[in-house]
Amino acid sequence: MAKVLDGNRIRDEIKTECRSRVEQLISRGRAPGLAVVLVGHNPASEIYVRNKVKTSQELGIAGETITPPEDITTVELLAIVGSLNQRSDIDGILVQMPLPSHIDARRIVEAILPAKDVDGLHPCNAGNLVTGRPGPRPCTPAGIIELLKRCRIPIAGQRAVVVGRSDLVGKPAAFLLLHENATVTICHSKTPDLPAVCREAEILIAAIGRPALITSAYIRPGATVIDVGINRLDNRADVERIFPHDRPGSAQKLEVFDRKGSLLVGDAHPFDVAESAGAYTPVPGGVGPLTIAMLMSNTIDSAERRIGSC
Repeated sequence: MAKVLDGNRIRDEIKTECRSRVEQLISRGRAPGLAVVLVGHNPASEIYVRNKVKTSQELGIAGETITPPEDITTVELLAIVGSLNQRSDIDGILVQMPLPSHIDARRIVEAILPAKDVDGLHPCNAGNLVTGRPGPRPCTPAGIIELLKRCRIPIAGQRAVVVGRSDLVGKPAAFLLLHENATVTICHSKTPDLPAVCREAEILIAAIGRPALITSAYIRPGATVIDVGINRLDNRADVERIFPHDRPGSAQKLEVFDRKGSLLVGDAHPFDVAESAGAYTPVPGGVGPLTIAMLMSNTIDSAERRIGSC
């Protein structure tokens, strides 16, 4: 059976290191400061923000949540970001995505000071990533690299395939792997013979947002599969297709669906990846826990740079 890469364990390691770093900063004058801006009442975003704030409090980071109304304008939101840019007690600014459709999200991201952009999405930080210069890295791709390293999965000299080309995960993950001396291919929905390309990978990053797409036909035997997908199924027929009655564990998954009305699955087929891969991340409990941990690490990085320069 494939080795399960436990994201919760790696998250806890990173959090322990973060606590020590926060204590050192407090001894030098103040705690790191993180401001989270949550516009409106998106239920999923509210859960994400609640988890981020909870983690920051656990670590001793001074957190602040700003909750403007759904109908805030782009100009008004820019003013909030501008005021946070000016505050000396705020080291990191995170504007929770997605924003309401009437807001120009690109202008908002570009308004955040690059030094306080703890999501690593500002064009300056994207350029720093591409060219290998220091700066905050997008949290999920940075978490993937931490997971591989701490689980002692070799990266240098390996063939890596990234399925998905988003600015948030796919592209930055590819560049981070490249900087670790992997040979990297980026694939997407228009890639001809996608399964054949994926089968070349010794490290396969699934970040395309399609539930259970990556079957055994895509997986090189013994490869490491990092499943970034978080897909919520709300149709029982879809759950039954992925978890047929004759497979062990399917009954429990169907019970969870019937109780909650939905079920989370990744981009990799749960049975196929367990049988074909050498190591893989489960969903949930794989990459997801690392995203918030790396957000905390980015915030502390920013505080260390800013307090050190005072």
